[in-house]
Amino acid sequence: MTTLVHGTAVVIGTAGIILVGPSGSGKSAMAVRLMSGARRAGQFSALLSDDQVFVEAVNGQIVATGPEAIKGLIELRGSGIGRLSTIEHAVLHFALQPLVPDSATRIPQENQSWPVTDGLSLPLHFIDKAVSDPFGWLAALIPAFPVAGSFQL
Repeated sequence: MTTLVHGTAVVIGTAGIILVGPSGSGKSAMAVRLMSGARRAGQFSALLSDDQVFVEAVNGQIVATGPEAIKGLIELRGSGIGRLSTIEHAVLHFALQPLVPDSATRIPQENQSWPVTDGLSLPLHFIDKAVSDPFGWLAALIPAFPVAGSFQL
């Protein structure tokens, strides 16, 4: 069964990532910075979908696609709608939630997950929404990033 979720999905290297969180939490801005950092590091990056992502369980993996009507479009809050290179679909490997750290979220609890669909979940990581180079932070945080298959809980 295909489910529509609120988020922004990208592929960095071979890793499928869905950025999650409430509206205005910085998902789109983080996605653009993450893709730019990946390209500066010589890695592949592409937008899968901004704001709306279809997810489906396929053979124990979570496959994401974007609605055709918004393909390649990303909201650049306060600036307008931008266009980015896209990919049609991808296996998601983890979820990433931008946040404003406070004393309770300074060092988040480990091994958290984001429930997706059909009883499946993704490892959930958190990142300060003000980070200028999220690619570098994820490379330091997650072993072997941006290669897929290294993100098990």
